[in-house]
Amino acid sequence: MASLKISVGDTIPKGDFGTIPFTEELADHSVCGIPTTLSTDSWKGKKVVLFSVPGAFTPTCHINHLPPYLAKYNEFKAKNVDVIAVIAANDPFVMSGWGRVEGLTDKIITLSDPNAAWSGSLGLSIDLSERGFGVRTARYAMIIDDLVVKYAEVEPGPGVTVSSADAVLANL
Repeated sequence: MASLKISVGDTIPKGDFGTIPFTEELADHSVCGIPTTLSTDSWKGKKVVLFSVPGAFTPTCHINHLPPYLAKYNEFKAKNVDVIAVIAANDPFVMSGWGRVEGLTDKIITLSDPNAAWSGSLGLSIDLSERGFGVRTARYAMIIDDLVVKYAEVEPGPGVTVSSADAVLANL
């Protein structure tokens, strides 16, 4: 189980993530897009909901974790959330493909945290090597306001509770 090394009131460390911003040309699924870098610096002055999954297209992540965030997108926006992002150790192409399959368009940004480097620096990585998955991001959620953590919770076990869309909405 992951162990948080960041607390409410802390400023998040700088991070750079691979991402493929959604464009209409990506909608036909025969285009891969070009990865760019998104820096946490772009979150200065913004309210961000960041949630993490161990892997795109994995059962709990694909069925129970991501879809409620998309379904409740308008509720997040009504609470003045500027950015909703999902992060995983998968590469930017997989994250983009997952986002397209899920219909995220430009509502939820998909971020790649290779080898869970940024998440690991926060104590939020898990080693799933025994399952053949390597080091992954743990299942967690944060509310970040102007780069300051307002909510940070890591799942205590299997399933989606403290990192769920409902739990995050309740803490906004």
